Amino acid sequence: MLIVVVSSLAGTLLGSLFSCIPGLHIYNIMALLVPLAHYANVQGTPLPPEFLVPFMIALTAAFAMVNTIPSVLLAAPDESAMFTVLPGQKYLMFGRGYEATMITGAGGLVGGCAAVLVIGLLAPRLLPVLQTVFQPHTHWVLWTVICFMLMSEWPRGGRLGQAGWRMFLDGWKTTGAGLLTFLLAGILGFILLYSSPIATGSAFQNLMPGFVGLFTIPWLLLNIISGVEIPKQRFSLESSPDRYRILQGAFAGGFGGGFAAFFPVVTGGVGGLLAGHATAVRDDRVFLASQGASKLIYYAGGLLLFFVPGLQLRRGGAAWMMNGMYVPHTYSDFYMALAAFALSVAGAFLLLGPLARLTIRMLERVSYRRVSFCTLIFILLLVLFMTGWAGLFILIVATGIGLLPVMLGSRRMNCLSVILLPMACNMSGFGSTVAGWLGLL
Repeated sequence: MLIVVVSSLAGTLLGSLFSCIPGLHIYNIMALLVPLAHYANVQGTPLPPEFLVPFMIALTAAFAMVNTIPSVLLAAPDESAMFTVLPGQKYLMFGRGYEATMITGAGGLVGGCAAVLVIGLLAPRLLPVLQTVFQPHTHWVLWTVICFMLMSEWPRGGRLGQAGWRMFLDGWKTTGAGLLTFLLAGILGFILLYSSPIATGSAFQNLMPGFVGLFTIPWLLLNIISGVEIPKQRFSLESSPDRYRILQGAFAGGFGGGFAAFFPVVTGGVGGLLAGHATAVRDDRVFLASQGASKLIYYAGGLLLFFVPGLQLRRGGAAWMMNGMYVPHTYSDFYMALAAFALSVAGAFLLLGPLARLTIRMLERVSYRRVSFCTLIFILLLVLFMTGWAGLFILIVATGIGLLPVMLGSRRMNCLSVILLPMACNMSGFGSTVAGWLGLL
């Protein structure tokens, strides 16, 4: 029992610290444990599950909770985008970034408590049955999700100016950019899946440079070239949401995160989009709480599903990496994972406030551009170290695709086509046919 508590607390502390680094995904850190665990097995001294399981779960839960800090405090919009960006960035530009961080964390805490109850009490009996029912229909569910994503990319222009082709092209500028991004990211996903240039020894990090280029590098470049100065941040909670708003946000986020954790390929961002439309989330504070719950349940709750007896779903990078190091067998593994999850969620929430204050104090002394530039160099070196020059080349190509939504104002979520499109085609039985059309076979 003591080693479970110690490994959970150690994973929570390390995961929280790593999660404060902008652009760094905890999966990149967890991937370093894969060769370490393999080496330990070869040497005949495998890592004990009482250490490995709680540590991995704690890393994931801490990231889902504390990653809110860089996503809110280190992603400032310019003036033209100020009223169209996510509520977290609006709060930041009004000097209320700390408040947005804590509201998001509160939603994650409520979502974590709900996950402990739902997964602990219902998952072993209910989820294996649901998996049996839904598994034959997964492919068309995924295509429905893709259609909704593309159809909800609503035109933002075409309202002013001369009628005719100019207005038509203006109206389709953002929508066309979204469709083009989806298509190009999907082609990149096919290349990485069927004919990846990355060496076999780094195959477990096959998608890493693609994801970093699509999502992380454009964000960092935008921070570096932006001319916006972050206003002085206040540590007071000026408009703390009442319990009803926190519960409403946690319900919406829990619905989306749970959907994404259960269905393959669907990510937390997509699940949050679906849940936001389904539950009509409009209030900024409710939205922030929903994002906190969605992230926590998608990342950490999805990993917990790997330990549910009779289910053992492998959803997300953490579960796939865990599957290569340890496979759970009994209810004791499940309850050990559940206890580590509860302990790490509580610990990460307690660390969220102090780390947010520390980050704000640091930004008062060091420009967020300098922080972003140092992070950019670190990420490039990490990709080069883990995937070689081929991975760095993929990162550059993916960055070009990832910059399209930034420059043309479409959703960055369309970049998720890098996994959505190839997997949807494969589940439907014609993935190899499409790969042949692309000359990958």
